[in-house]
Amino acid sequence: MLLSIGIRSREDLERIGPVRAYALLQQEQPATTSLNLLYAMVGALENRHWASITHEEKARLLMELESYKELNSVLKDSDPDAQL
Repeated sequence: MLLSIGIRSREDLERIGPVRAYALLQQEQPATTSLNLLYAMVGALENRHWASITHEEKARLLMELESYKELNSVLKDSDPDAQL
């Protein structure tokens, strides 16, 4: 799954970031991309289980995801080839 967006290592995920990676996966594979994957990527980078992500952290991640999508949409409106 992560290979489809060019993530082959932990370093790749750290560079791209879990929110951007999730957004890219959601574009490519919307039917199979759940929020648990976002939480799992965050947990993996922080060396903890995804279920330990608190409600506050989940809320922050969802706000970050929405902000990313909005910014990406604005960029695409001004330049169809643009992407964060």
